[in-house]
Amino acid sequence: MKVILTSDVYKHGVAGEIISVADGFARNWLLPQGLAKKANPGALRELENLRSQAAARKAALEERLNELARLIDGTELFFARRASPTGKLFGSVTTGEIAAELNRVTGIDINRRRISQTALREVGTHNVPIRLGSEASPHIKVIIVREEQFNDFMAARTVSAQASAAGDEPADAPQGGDEGDSVVMMDTDPGAPQQDSAAQ
Repeated sequence: MKVILTSDVYKHGVAGEIISVADGFARNWLLPQGLAKKANPGALRELENLRSQAAARKAALEERLNELARLIDGTELFFARRASPTGKLFGSVTTGEIAAELNRVTGIDINRRRISQTALREVGTHNVPIRLGSEASPHIKVIIVREEQFNDFMAARTVSAQASAAGDEPADAPQGGDEGDSVVMMDTDPGAPQQDSAAQ
């Protein structure tokens, strides 16, 4: 069925676009929710007003997604999990958990469907791609640490971050400063496997 979108619909289009969708999707969701109208002659006449705004809205949305992509690129997220001696998790870190933690850390709420669909099942550092905007896809680092080692791991990172921050200060700079100004880089456990979830 051809319909005219009256609102932006994720993965389908923005308001003002004419799209073809399954009849059931149109009748059971788009039309009852007021997200679209059937593409009949009367509706097509009303389309011109929406279409004049569609290009600008789409460009604004794309720019916003690219901005979010730049903000989250390189973000590190940490998870404590039970694991076997070989590093296999008893369970996994899901896209929903990654999305929730990313929101907690950055304040940016990303739909979990934009995150690589592969569940993470091993201890180590995983580079996870996020599908946002038309620019190069951002990647976040998901670091999974054994549950029993997590507190020591995070404490060691804090010490390393403080030492790095102190070493970066000019000799005549006052000590102290705002802790939130330091940027912490990941020092991975040499025994933990490195994985790229995009390749799984």
